Amino acid sequence: MYKNIYFIGIGGIGMSAIARYYNRKGFCVSGYDKTPSPLTAALEEEGISIHYEDNTAFVPEDVESTLVVYTPAIPKDMGELVYVQEKGYRVIKRSRMLGEITRGQRCMAVAGTHGKTTTSTLVSHIFTYSGEGCSAFLGGISKNYDSNLLISQNDVVVAEADEFDRSFLQLFPEIAVITSMDADHLDIYGDEGHIREAFKAFASQVSGTVIAKHGLDITSADTKAEIKTYSFGNPDADFYSEALEDGHFNLHYPGGVIEDCVVGIPGWVNIENATGAAAIGLTYGLDPQKIRQALATFSGVKRRFDLQVKKKDCVYIDDYAHHPEEISAALSSVRNSYPEMKLTAVFQPHLYTRTRDFAPEFAQALSKADKLILLDIYPAREEPIPGVTSEIIFKDVTCPEKVLLKRSELMEYLSKEPVSLLMTLGAGDIDRFVDEIAQMLENR
Repeated sequence: MYKNIYFIGIGGIGMSAIARYYNRKGFCVSGYDKTPSPLTAALEEEGISIHYEDNTAFVPEDVESTLVVYTPAIPKDMGELVYVQEKGYRVIKRSRMLGEITRGQRCMAVAGTHGKTTTSTLVSHIFTYSGEGCSAFLGGISKNYDSNLLISQNDVVVAEADEFDRSFLQLFPEIAVITSMDADHLDIYGDEGHIREAFKAFASQVSGTVIAKHGLDITSADTKAEIKTYSFGNPDADFYSEALEDGHFNLHYPGGVIEDCVVGIPGWVNIENATGAAAIGLTYGLDPQKIRQALATFSGVKRRFDLQVKKKDCVYIDDYAHHPEEISAALSSVRNSYPEMKLTAVFQPHLYTRTRDFAPEFAQALSKADKLILLDIYPAREEPIPGVTSEIIFKDVTCPEKVLLKRSELMEYLSKEPVSLLMTLGAGDIDRFVDEIAQMLENR
């Protein structure tokens, strides 16, 4: 029986939820991360010991009673990872750990190359608000609960099913939503065909119902589960939202209509996410009116269409979007919400490989802004690739105004820039600027 659980890469959003779970269960939890962050600070406040240097002295000495969990974002030659593998510790990936936690429980999972964090957080809020309850492992910080972890006494577990490194194939859900199957992580999959194969394999592991976004290629040949579809605005789907005025909508489902719904956060893309989330709740058997109330009280997820400043002459929204489809949806959604304002987008590309693989698509999506401020690439786990810089996106952007900046130049530039509708986008460390930008705009 393990007493110690040691996390290599503990500050990651998925890793930290599992670390919190085992800390709450009374295990001795500790770990390493590359840099301090608000999330690691929160973990330390909860009693978890974290260090920020690659140093094997911090690894618990008792091999037999220590389980090591690592994220595939950690380089394979990282000193601590090599050490625990050579010394005979049991070492497993984060995805395997999540699979073990959910096994034997009623798993409600949300998969997709984008939309899964907001949708899974909505699902967890619907179950919690309705009184049914759930445990939840989320890929973002829920603003309703100020955490990426919820714990309940029942056997319902909501899990964000991550396609990176085929992690979601460790899950065997009862009900699953699939929001999208766009090309991404081509450094892992090689091409779009292999991504689709992975999603079909995930669908084959669902025991009850697969709820796929209308138009996705998931058929009865892929899964023995019942297949349903959901959509924003398409009445051909089994679950669909019918837009009314001012962000309100009617939610149609096989058993009837939930009239005059509203989501607590703006944008058509969030109505679509809410439709998928409600579909899980309705399929499970939750009360339709409780679902309606839950949607209205949803506060959102940090860094997901996250409204930071809302003044008469200035609106600022921060979003995690880092894939062309996500950026396109985010910009069109904010444009739809604030049609009269000049839209300035600040984007930090994430990963050299993703920039290389999708440069034309990024340029097309970012051209939806009135002005683009494009930063240099955030490398994350990758080494530079010759010839791959933000310039390969920038040169094809067609919006009326555009500027290429280093990360270090951003704040000085924004301090002199008149902005009315500002959106920051990216999955790197652009989030470190959010509070500073919001404060600057509030004080203008």
